[in-house]
Amino acid sequence: MTFPYSLTVPLLKDVKSQMPQAICEMGPVGLNRALLVNRDKPPFDNPDLRRAMGLSFDRTAFIDIVTQGQGDIGGVMQPPPEGLWGLPPEILASLPGYGPDVAANRAAARQLMEKHGYGPDKRLAVKVATRNIPQFRDPAVIMIDQLKQIYIDGELDVVETANWYPKVARKDYMVGTNLSGSGVDDPDAYFYEHYACGSERNYTNYCNPELEKMYERQSIEADQEKRKKLVWEIDRRLQEDAARPMVYHYRLGTCWYPRVHGITVMVNSIFNGWRFEEAWLDK
Repeated sequence: MTFPYSLTVPLLKDVKSQMPQAICEMGPVGLNRALLVNRDKPPFDNPDLRRAMGLSFDRTAFIDIVTQGQGDIGGVMQPPPEGLWGLPPEILASLPGYGPDVAANRAAARQLMEKHGYGPDKRLAVKVATRNIPQFRDPAVIMIDQLKQIYIDGELDVVETANWYPKVARKDYMVGTNLSGSGVDDPDAYFYEHYACGSERNYTNYCNPELEKMYERQSIEADQEKRKKLVWEIDRRLQEDAARPMVYHYRLGTCWYPRVHGITVMVNSIFNGWRFEEAWLDK
């Protein structure tokens, strides 16, 4: 068996070419690629600049280039149909930067940048930090290329793995891109861990006490449909605030020999399904 949830599309194809009898599954794993912006460091303490960056991305291009089409566009929560709490497509498409008209999104982003004096003759230079492995570097390079469309010139700043998470936890960066997820596709796990005031994994230091009251409301709501609508409203507001703009959600693969039985590949988190208590070999 391959290491679970470790195969990108090219690697899965390579496994199948060398071992056609292999059983392979590729699916969503509860991970997303997001833009990190240190909202406490000028000039990114300006909400217009953060919003402009979120408007600049061609999310479909990221998915086509990095994942060969095996990815999903979504908000904070894992997109449906696998995700139980993700924003419906009609709500997602109405949010800043998530609609299909990339040219219009970027035109709006340039207007925001020009409002604060940036333009073709005055560009904003930033370092874009990311972890020094291909799964992080490749999207960061695409991000830098796309940010050029809105007068932002990014320089890739690669950080060794051992230093990466302590660095972003200390907020020791200006702009970055990170791969993040949660223990399970559940709003309590995700909102409190990534968006609650003072949370260690709240890497952008987003803090909205009023919205945090809604985290509590959805958590105690017993009616599933009512809770879902509260979650959608929270997700919508997080995207409108450019709290941590989501670029795309990952799909990854797992392969095993036909003689391995009883494997269930989880679709809501890479952290589940590791016990293999029902797995067995027929020889």
